[in-house]
Amino acid sequence: MTGSRARSLALIAAFGASSGACGGPQHKPEGDALENRSAADPRSPIEKRRDAACEQLGPKLTACAVEDARADFAAGKIDKAQLDRDIAPEIQRKNTDEFVTQCKGVSYSSRQVRVLEVCFRTEPRCAPLLDCLGHLNDPGANR
Repeated sequence: MTGSRARSLALIAAFGASSGACGGPQHKPEGDALENRSAADPRSPIEKRRDAACEQLGPKLTACAVEDARADFAAGKIDKAQLDRDIAPEIQRKNTDEFVTQCKGVSYSSRQVRVLEVCFRTEPRCAPLLDCLGHLNDPGANR
């Protein structure tokens, strides 16, 4: 992959890997609430929101990578064979699945989950979406 596609995918990987230290302690429900939650769905509310945001963002970010590949092809940066490899449906599924899995594996703070949710909802275009997601790890934002 080249150019902005690589930047897009690198940003995706970087925001997942670098955010583990953010956020406060997670509080566990007590008594019956814990038993009821465990029986139905063991995830906390913030984990459910994170997972939903990750599942929404995965296909969108993959679509952005495809858009970048097409732009690279149009600009003569890659040939048709490379474009076909980069945007093959199986590659798109793999990239989406890898992003979602990695994203769901991160312990985001509530502010970071909100960034994921708001960026997806408010930024339909790729470049502004990636810029918005760049705020996941703003210094001092979790104080």
